[in-house]
Amino acid sequence: MNKRLTDKEALELLQNSNLKEIGEMALRKKQELHPDNIVSFIVDRNINYTNVCWVDCSFCAFYRHQKSDEAYVLSFKEIGKKIEELLSIGGTQILFQGGVHPKLKIEWYEELVEWISKNYPEITIHGFSAVEIDYIAKISKISYKEVLQRLYDKGLFSMPGAGAEVLSDRVREVIAPKKLTSDEWIAVHRAAHEIGMKTTATMMFGSVDNDEDIVEHLRRVRELQDETGGFRAFILWSFQPNHTKLQQEGIVKFRASPNRYLKLLALSRLYLDNFKNIQSSWVTQGSYIGQLALLFGANDLGSTMMEENVVSAAGVSNKMNQEEMIKLIKDIGATPAKRDTAYNILEVFK
Repeated sequence: MNKRLTDKEALELLQNSNLKEIGEMALRKKQELHPDNIVSFIVDRNINYTNVCWVDCSFCAFYRHQKSDEAYVLSFKEIGKKIEELLSIGGTQILFQGGVHPKLKIEWYEELVEWISKNYPEITIHGFSAVEIDYIAKISKISYKEVLQRLYDKGLFSMPGAGAEVLSDRVREVIAPKKLTSDEWIAVHRAAHEIGMKTTATMMFGSVDNDEDIVEHLRRVRELQDETGGFRAFILWSFQPNHTKLQQEGIVKFRASPNRYLKLLALSRLYLDNFKNIQSSWVTQGSYIGQLALLFGANDLGSTMMEENVVSAAGVSNKMNQEEMIKLIKDIGATPAKRDTAYNILEVFK
């Protein structure tokens, strides 16, 4: 039986191993968990139903205040058109998130989820972040569990891990002081898992975080996974500083290097021994680092992402279609497969 990495050992690996060494360790771990050599991906679309947000995160270039000329809330008809475009290319999931709108209560979200579920039953809604759930609970004066149960009853069965950033309150106080705390993020996901809703865990590194913060984050999600088993996957990506307050104020000047991304990805595979799926973040890293991530512990290439607005608002725009994903996966000697939200394989490409 493999011995579980301690925090001290994780820190030692992060600070003193070379990239090749930790990459080889992570690849071996991935191969133990995925001996079939399949690398999966999903065809989906990121729909940001609103860009209105009052949280003012200094790392975000996407949000607008309610009175801004660029502020919007999509109509159900506009959302439907986007879903129909996704269905036309064989998509199965919408990644559905928005800003934290100050006036939208639980009833609006219930109506929206029910409308999508009834009109597009073949589409899975992978929707809303812990930040959105936290605010819906507060403005509607109900608990996290009630918010999630009411949305589950209308057709929401999966929640993304956005809003985690780094689960260190030292970091959060600098980059997003109005956002929920680390404990609250964990509490939202615990509540989701308790009602049977599966979620993903994420980490956005490269703002003001250090190695100790990274290990703290990994420990928090590993502990919750031990407790509930409710996470389907872990996704890591780097902070994109362009057009953000953190860059404008000189707090963060540069993007984290691809080497840093690959090392943290490899560490995640080794430390998160209770996560079967780790996703490559080609959206922030580009297709070739995204491909290389498959040799550093990732077993999933993520989404073709028909639409992406948040990262592109920071000046980073990487695109990939299904054919390109299949080629990248085959190029490293793996077998590509299209999956659904629950990581069930839908089609294998030999």
